[in-house]
Amino acid sequence: MSFLHPEGDKLVSNNSSRSIRFVLFATVVTAIGGFLFGYDTAVINGAVSYVKAHFLLNSSQEGMAGASAIAGCIPGAMFSGFLSDRFGRKKILLLCALLYASSGLLSAVPNTFTEFLAARFISGLGIGASSMICPVYIAEISPEKWRGRLGTLFQLGIVTGIFLTLFVNKLIQGLGDEQWDTDYGWRWMLGMEILPAAAFMALLLAVPESPRWLVQRGWDAEAQKILEKAGGAEHARTEMAAIREAMNLEEGHFTEMLRRPWLRPLMIAVFLMACSQFCGINAIIYYSTRIFASAGGGQSAAFTSSVWVGLINLVFTWAAICLVDRAGRRMLLLLGTSAQAVALALVGWMFHARITGLPLLICVVLFIAAFAMAMGPVSWLFCSEIFPNKLRGRAMSVASLTVWVSCYVVAQTFPMLNDSPAIGPAKTFAAYAVVSLFSFFFVLVFLPETKGRTLEEIEKMWSSAVSSRRTEMPHAKN
Repeated sequence: MSFLHPEGDKLVSNNSSRSIRFVLFATVVTAIGGFLFGYDTAVINGAVSYVKAHFLLNSSQEGMAGASAIAGCIPGAMFSGFLSDRFGRKKILLLCALLYASSGLLSAVPNTFTEFLAARFISGLGIGASSMICPVYIAEISPEKWRGRLGTLFQLGIVTGIFLTLFVNKLIQGLGDEQWDTDYGWRWMLGMEILPAAAFMALLLAVPESPRWLVQRGWDAEAQKILEKAGGAEHARTEMAAIREAMNLEEGHFTEMLRRPWLRPLMIAVFLMACSQFCGINAIIYYSTRIFASAGGGQSAAFTSSVWVGLINLVFTWAAICLVDRAGRRMLLLLGTSAQAVALALVGWMFHARITGLPLLICVVLFIAAFAMAMGPVSWLFCSEIFPNKLRGRAMSVASLTVWVSCYVVAQTFPMLNDSPAIGPAKTFAAYAVVSLFSFFFVLVFLPETKGRTLEEIEKMWSSAVSSRRTEMPHAKN
């Protein structure tokens, strides 16, 4: 079965094959931004205990170390939408690659904790910006029949980065004794990011600009050529007509998102992205080594458990890629959030009952599998689809900003909540379970299905919904 064709038909046309290669190359290169996102997000997992020992940190400072990159994610997400709307998606992606490389170098050589925080802040700028731009770029260049699968490649890049980082962390951790890891090991863990960042920068030079951004700026001829490469001449003609019809070539303004019909998709995006973080996913991604160690395993066993978490994350993201254009976004989210709630409730109960080892690992893995199959990839994909072309960059900035503010709260508070005698891990994971249960009902009530629709058709869906409600309202009497 073809990876890109949801029906599994053979694609024998030379033009179709060229289109697939063109779009797949552009999206895979963009997904390296997701890989770096995942690497930078997870590298602190293995490094934080050694950073804590090296700089003699308390629990609050340990939370700062874990959340330091996220502090940079917030302004990175906040300003990247405006910058990408003004200068183009590709230029800002190149800037992201430069930020990742700079952070990898500076994070490996700090002499003080303040220098470490500053280096991690730089990486956060790159994460925040790429978390907004990569899904937008993929959505804007992909034909609708492939957009679901191609859109989830960004999340696949993230979880691949997370998995390989956990594996690299384990290998580096085994190169020396505890003292070597405290003095040097964590520096190698952080510094290895330079290699994929350099590759990302080089490959981006061969990637085209977003055709929808080009039309928005008035460069129709160049956009037409890219759309022809992406889906053929007929696809290009249809898309250009739809883009021109849907798009006011004047630049969109932030205040437009606060009015109908765009306020509803904005609120959906904000709530969906907040739920994706307050379910506690990054408490596990950042601190799984710490969680398993505190549950009774040694540091080496905790590293091994964290690698299993990363592997399951990777495998079930592939499941999302296979299912998202068949089952649809909404169904995957309903299945995933319900499974998350059950798994997290079991994790909380196991901590309460002092059950550790394999049963705890299985429940954590169940949560990771549910998140990787649904909330992880689908929330980014869905938010990249539901906004009009002229507002997509700014709207995704708001969605990404929501992710990173929520993520910062989780990463900053988890060590303190976990260590608190009054709260502890049992109540912490129970609270995460409640968020997942809320997410299920939120998706059930508010989320429409976007499977198989062009971006312009989705845009019309919101406008039509507002028009329908207006016609159903009784007319006021004179």
